[in-house]
Amino acid sequence: MGDLTNAYRHIPVLAAECLEQLKLETKHTFVDATLGGAGHSVLAAAVLGREGLLIGIDQDAAALEAAQTRLLELPPDQRPELQLLHGNFGLLDQLLLEANVPGVDAFLFDLGVSSYQIDTTARGFSFKETAPLDMRMNPGKQTITAAEILNSYNAPDLTRIIRDYSDEKWASRIADFIVEARKTRPFETSDQLVEVVKAAIPARARREGGHPAKRTFQALRIEVNSELDVLEHVLEAAVRWLNPEGRIAVISYHSLEDRIVKNCFSRLSAGCTCPPDLPMCVCGNVPILDVVTKKPIVPSPEEVARNSRARSAKLRVARKCA
Repeated sequence: MGDLTNAYRHIPVLAAECLEQLKLETKHTFVDATLGGAGHSVLAAAVLGREGLLIGIDQDAAALEAAQTRLLELPPDQRPELQLLHGNFGLLDQLLLEANVPGVDAFLFDLGVSSYQIDTTARGFSFKETAPLDMRMNPGKQTITAAEILNSYNAPDLTRIIRDYSDEKWASRIADFIVEARKTRPFETSDQLVEVVKAAIPARARREGGHPAKRTFQALRIEVNSELDVLEHVLEAAVRWLNPEGRIAVISYHSLEDRIVKNCFSRLSAGCTCPPDLPMCVCGNVPILDVVTKKPIVPSPEEVARNSRARSAKLRVARKCA
């Protein structure tokens, strides 16, 4: 277990900024909805203290086990009450009801795939290693894999996924190459996909913007795990659970996630929507949130130098109105 715990000890992104923005206090209830290696939660636990409650949620059983070990390493007289819940954060309502939580003072969502999942070759998230094309974050409950998508989706559906989930301008061409390649040999490993993507993207375009397969792998991961389908729903659920003045912080790593977070916060912070020429409000809309970060917080150059995976991170924070 020690090796697993050490593997999950990744560097938490925007850790100091998250703690500053969440305004945690002793006795607070804090939900880390993407517990991962508990990097953020270990820091939060020190603020919550013995009278606080720390709830960690993760759909990766290995991550949950490693996080529990790490959190239990904290001195008992400084450790908050812990409730670690196994499940997708899309089931937030169900998980918190089962945990008998009356309300929450702060939520953190650190979106995307964890460093450990990327680095674990057998999970198939990385385009840098030869591995089975799996990409499931919760293999015990999910059935469809990246390989099944590549071998069964038609060209228009593959185009839609690759284009919409990664902004890949060569999506249609990549999809056509995938469909043609699988006629000869079904997709099984990551290196097969990398070669097909490289062949589909013209040489001049391959020299720009990092690894040519990065965006296609991202799109497949999002499709396999239905990441964007549940995001807006779960943000709204989290806001319902927030106590008055409670805060929600979300770290995103690509424009699609960030756009959903931004639009959701904007919509929930909107007040009256009546036409300006009406003498009085008839819609009855009142703001539910106050957006704390008018622009997203991004990592400093020093943090990016220490942790390259922080490069694309954006932190948005909102506070529930009293």
